[in-house]
Amino acid sequence: MAGLSFYLKYTGGLIALFLTFPALAQDTPVDTLKRIEIISAANLRQITTDSGTILNALAGPAVIKHENTIMSGDSIVFQPDSGWAEVFGNVHINTGDTVQTDAQYIRYVGKEKKAYLRDQVKFVDKQGTLYAEDVTYDIGVGLATYENGGRVENGSTVMTSRSAVMYTRSHDVFFRNTVHLIDPKYDITTDSMLYNTESKTATFVAPTRIRGKDGSIIETSAGSYNLETGKGIFKDRTAYKDKTRSISGNRIEYEEKTGQVLIRDRGRVIDSVSRIVVTGDLIRMNKKKQTFLATQKPIMIFYEGKDSTFIAADTLFSATLKDPEKKSSRKTIKKDTTVALSSKQISDSARYFLAYHHVRIYNDSMQAACDSLYYSDLDSAFHMYYAPVCWSKNAQISGDTILLRTANRKPSTMEVIEHSQVISKTTEGFYNQVGGRLLKGLFKDGAIDYARMKGSPAEAIYYAQDKDSAYIGMNRSSGDVIDLYFHNGEADKIKFINNVDGTMYPMRDIPGDRKFLKDFRWLGSLRPLSKLDLFR
Repeated sequence: MAGLSFYLKYTGGLIALFLTFPALAQDTPVDTLKRIEIISAANLRQITTDSGTILNALAGPAVIKHENTIMSGDSIVFQPDSGWAEVFGNVHINTGDTVQTDAQYIRYVGKEKKAYLRDQVKFVDKQGTLYAEDVTYDIGVGLATYENGGRVENGSTVMTSRSAVMYTRSHDVFFRNTVHLIDPKYDITTDSMLYNTESKTATFVAPTRIRGKDGSIIETSAGSYNLETGKGIFKDRTAYKDKTRSISGNRIEYEEKTGQVLIRDRGRVIDSVSRIVVTGDLIRMNKKKQTFLATQKPIMIFYEGKDSTFIAADTLFSATLKDPEKKSSRKTIKKDTTVALSSKQISDSARYFLAYHHVRIYNDSMQAACDSLYYSDLDSAFHMYYAPVCWSKNAQISGDTILLRTANRKPSTMEVIEHSQVISKTTEGFYNQVGGRLLKGLFKDGAIDYARMKGSPAEAIYYAQDKDSAYIGMNRSSGDVIDLYFHNGEADKIKFINNVDGTMYPMRDIPGDRKFLKDFRWLGSLRPLSKLDLFR
């Protein structure tokens, strides 16, 4: 009885525990379960309970085996036929796979092939380690569950949660309730997350916040991210924010190594430094090169308080002007003049913007349309190519090329090169027109105020009115230079300089072939009447 007394002292009331399992031993058919085998033990005692159940008590170190499961500990109590066992002190389980399990206490139920582990529980495989104080281990399916807090370590990545399920065979861990992932690059908080310790991929199924060590924040509710490759796919209106920009979209794909970001379906990029917003159903960004390419109904917004400028096109592109691989960048001012700018003179945030095909611009002060557009932060100028046209209140301005400079992103000066025309349509349907080779204009409060037309010669058609505003005739004149002074967007005064020639036609005697200048084009149908027109 000396050995038995030692065992009773160690277990602290072992007989009481024995009496809680007699039904298990009586109800389990012997021929459906393999018996528990004793591999080794320092001491063996048999105990018969009041119900007649025979229990084996092993003093350790001791080792037993049930089917493919081997358990060892300082002491073991088990019922050979029922497959039930309790293991105490320095417990270790080997189930024949790559998982090694440690704890200070295990209750093993062979009928269910389950082990209930407590106190310093540890699951170890090649990919990661689970730590908890209370774990249920379904050996048959390779499932380990904790409900009272625990953590999983996967290399330098540590994940904690209130509860979790580990699939030991697939290396998946499903975390629930107050989930926190800490990695050298990221800090992730969520309520539910699936993580694969082999591929190091986190899958998000609940509202999740991902904080980068660079200060960036990602908020998503669905998607996945591979912490090893740096590739991620985020869905369900994901938002990203760093020090200079914010991004949102219904689907965002990210590759950390290359810096590539693909935003699909209602994409939106806000650059707080350049004060621009880009929207579109497909936006490609490169964080490292600081570029973006937007297609599928893209819109770019230069926001300046309430007087923002909206630009729509088939394709929008932007990049920084500063090229770290070049000693200088070049800015073309005129066709025959090039100014070299050192990289120190160009701000890291200075950008240029390109718009291709079906370009339309809306601003409260001015609207425009063209085929291609270039804008640079260096000169704050819009370069419009291929049949460009601008509208300033009632004035339409067109030519082969338009250079529109801005101040605080409002029109300041304008140059129209080749086939320049200024047309104003009156309420009665007449067209006042000025045409020539080169037009230079000045703006005041965002509206055109003065323009000078040069030509060989420059021509003008103007419908004259009397003091009662009745039309008295059409004046068609020409000169080397024509100065136009505007009021409310209409030519209020016209002045001809050098080699002036002209004819005044009474209203009833205007020849049909003299009503319009050569290359006359009224393009009012292209004019966006509101910013909403650009989104249609």
